[in-house]
Amino acid sequence: MPAKKATPAPRGESSSNSSWAKWVYLIGIIVAGLLGAFGNALNLGPQVGTIIAWLLIVAGILSGIFFLDPGDVVNFAIRVLLLFAVKEALTALVFGSFNLGQYFTGFFTGVYTFLLPVGLTLLVMYFWNKYFSSMM
Repeated sequence: MPAKKATPAPRGESSSNSSWAKWVYLIGIIVAGLLGAFGNALNLGPQVGTIIAWLLIVAGILSGIFFLDPGDVVNFAIRVLLLFAVKEALTALVFGSFNLGQYFTGFFTGVYTFLLPVGLTLLVMYFWNKYFSSMM
């Protein structure tokens, strides 16, 4: 009886190899959102802010490579554009004298800024898989 071949896990689903990338993606979204909402109140300084920004960019690139599916780049772009529309719509959210919109806008701006390198990485991987990986 012939031996069965192992089928690899689909790229977008969690496997033991990419579970760390899922956590990097989730923590990156949360940290970027919270820093976007409350970053001005924390007064981190330009050097710490730059270091955190570069760490979030690297986290976005790693999660784009190892966790998300490059074939789903169109749906990912639609979700990012929808998030941008929500961010812009929440700028005018004011309750009495308390401007709640600045916190929502800051949160969604942080998440949107984190998702841009993820989307660019997915786009590069999509074109690499479609056009260049068959040449090698």
